[in-house]
Amino acid sequence: MTDPDAHIPRGDDDYTPEAAARRRAFVEARTGARLDHVGRYAFDPAGLPGNIENFIGAAQVPIGLAGPLRVEGEHARGEFYIPMATTEGTLVASYNRGMRLLAECGGARATVVARSMQRSPVFIFDDAREARAFGEWVEAHFEPIKAAAEATTRAGKLVSIQQFAVGPTRHLRFNFTTGDAAGQNMSGKAAFAACEWIRTNRPGGARYILSGNTDTDKKHSQMNVIATRGRRVVAEAVIGREPLKRLMRVEPEDLFYARQVSQAGAFLAGSANNGAHAANGLAALFIATGQDAANVAESHAAIVYAQLLDSGDYYWSITLPALIVATVGGGTGLSTQSECLAIMGCQGAGKADKLAEICAAMALAGDISLSCAVLAGDWVSSHERYGRNRPR
Repeated sequence: MTDPDAHIPRGDDDYTPEAAARRRAFVEARTGARLDHVGRYAFDPAGLPGNIENFIGAAQVPIGLAGPLRVEGEHARGEFYIPMATTEGTLVASYNRGMRLLAECGGARATVVARSMQRSPVFIFDDAREARAFGEWVEAHFEPIKAAAEATTRAGKLVSIQQFAVGPTRHLRFNFTTGDAAGQNMSGKAAFAACEWIRTNRPGGARYILSGNTDTDKKHSQMNVIATRGRRVVAEAVIGREPLKRLMRVEPEDLFYARQVSQAGAFLAGSANNGAHAANGLAALFIATGQDAANVAESHAAIVYAQLLDSGDYYWSITLPALIVATVGGGTGLSTQSECLAIMGCQGAGKADKLAEICAAMALAGDISLSCAVLAGDWVSSHERYGRNRPR
């Protein structure tokens, strides 16, 4: 039987400094840990409902600033300073170095090419023929299914329903656009309404589980690389031979040769990313700006494509096929997170495409810097000199 004294203290109003202090005192008494720093924060806990439960304080992650990052996008145009929350030494400096090279080469051209957020219910039947007939019925009734889904949301739009047959089941992958929100909860609510409409209106009813897992929420999948989850965004640049040699001490021909070798290595390993380290920059930016950090699992997938041009310059692009970012909802409205979004002019409605273009350009800068550091022999030495927090 559970010790009643082991229950975490809760009250009628759980979002006050006093409630947080009671829980800190509780955990200190039971574990012996000291929470002096956890209990120091600058925001009002009253603004946290919907973001956290059993609130006790804050994890203070250092925020560094990289930039300026020059972006020539359709939504992000100009120079941007990038807040990066991390404890990894050299990370901000490395991205900053890549941004400097991009700026000298005219910046990164960024393009959002697709938008899609999924929920994937699975319907269960007695045999495969009944499941196939159900799929045909869904195709014939797409418009009322769409209406039922969209009745639950102002921003969400049901664009399509993909279907996949497995034995006596039919997996439906509902594809939504979700405006400036990340949209997982929005699409879940809308898909539930659509499934209930199907269950009620299909002759004979229908049995379903709301998530059949083909949306691969918070998980990488090849499905999302091919079909898009969140935003599919491309950042590309032509890197001039002269600034590449001067700033990075790397020849374009050596860079292109290394690209072929590392591409084969990524293929051998079955990697989700044939580039350098998109997850590093994305995680740091996500934490700083109140994104769902678990979405790095999907968002870090990347496809790097490069060409050695006849001019001797180097074309470099990175495609992020499953970038999930938001400028409204979730943690984006909290105090420090909102301030970090404001640094980039990405706070509030109408800014998610802009943030996505900045993310892709930042990922390109990071890949440029790390890839060149490996070739020039700076990778280990820079971490040894700047990236180790030794006791003083």
